Amino acid sequence: MSLRSKIVILLSISALSHVYSNILSIAQPENTTVAVARIEGAIGPATKNYFHRALQDANDMSASCLILEIDTPGGLSSSMRDIIKDILASPIPVIVYVSPSGARAASAGALIALASHVAAMTPGTNIGAAHPVSIGGSGETNETMEEKITNDAAAYARSLATKRGRNVDWAERVVRESISSTAEEALADSVIDLVVETLDELISELDGYEVTTASGEVTLSTANASVIRLDPSTREKFLGWISSPNIAYLLMLLGAFGIFLEVQNPGAIFPAVIGSIALLLAAFALQMLPVNFVGLALIILAMILFIVEVKVPSHGILTIGGVVAMTMGSIMLIDSPVPFMRISLSVIIPSVIFTAAFFLVAVGFGIRAQRRKVTTGTSGLVGEAGMARSDVSDEGRVFVHGEHWNAYSDAPIEQGAQVRVVHVDGMRLKVVRATITIDKE
Repeated sequence: MSLRSKIVILLSISALSHVYSNILSIAQPENTTVAVARIEGAIGPATKNYFHRALQDANDMSASCLILEIDTPGGLSSSMRDIIKDILASPIPVIVYVSPSGARAASAGALIALASHVAAMTPGTNIGAAHPVSIGGSGETNETMEEKITNDAAAYARSLATKRGRNVDWAERVVRESISSTAEEALADSVIDLVVETLDELISELDGYEVTTASGEVTLSTANASVIRLDPSTREKFLGWISSPNIAYLLMLLGAFGIFLEVQNPGAIFPAVIGSIALLLAAFALQMLPVNFVGLALIILAMILFIVEVKVPSHGILTIGGVVAMTMGSIMLIDSPVPFMRISLSVIIPSVIFTAAFFLVAVGFGIRAQRRKVTTGTSGLVGEAGMARSDVSDEGRVFVHGEHWNAYSDAPIEQGAQVRVVHVDGMRLKVVRATITIDKE
């Protein structure tokens, strides 16, 4: 075989190998990744931070999409809007999946689903009930304020439904009439895109879906995708726990008790350490919540009234005022229109009772102990009765409190006479003649 023939054969084999590898790469697409995050419970600042981080991680790993499993009764409007802003600005598709069976996407959750690129639900779930709850204020009537808030929320829901090509009429009714739909009803009304039983089924159904993201048109490729769950970090779980209104409220009270006990008992250290940590955690938690400073002022006033009651008895008037102030302040402390984002009455009532008892009983005992006559040390000798063991004038010896003491007196006192201590001068006692029996405490 000639050299030319050998070269031709080698080049032919190389070309065929290249073509074959291209065919294989087309037949076997590279493995894709689907990121999955989960929001469960009330939506607040900690939830917003977790979603923002999960979306960033999904982008960093070049995931095909982020599937957000939700089961929520709603939450703060500000946190909801921040999550929706992240979804609308996301370069990768965000799929909201209401799951598992029995879950719901209510209130803020419903609007997040409307904003998603693809919305899916499990049979046995529901979506809706997004009517905002107003607490009034700003000098306007409750009706006027509620109408403003409702109109704003309705317009926001319509804009989201329009952007995603969903049922605009349903979006407005879910705000104004607080309607709620089952998974099947939502699918029939073009509120959601899919009803699927499992996450695996959802991933399979998403393959080939065309959506519009902030980066343009995207065709989802999820066939044979690997699933990576983006669970909350330990830090996010902890921040979510302390940002609960009930926990933040209890931390604030614990901090107040600890600092007060340290002031009452300087040098105890432990109450100050625990109280300082609790107060700092409470301050961090409360800055993430909509705090009403009038409510906070009422709680501080209540504690002042409890302390004053111990020092200046008012026949219970100050105590009643303290209980009323603390109860009202606790109810007002978290300024949220949704009940599950406020402090629970089942937490407020025991806390008010315990706080009142703490100041009236525990603190009362401490103040009464400070007022009690000293019975130990040299100061405890003042007022004690004894007997002169020798003649006492400028010098002498007396027996007081089971001990012999050097003593002196302004007026001469004969040996054997009863005496009473009126002053302690170092290790010498100043005494006077005792003409009556001195009762001891």
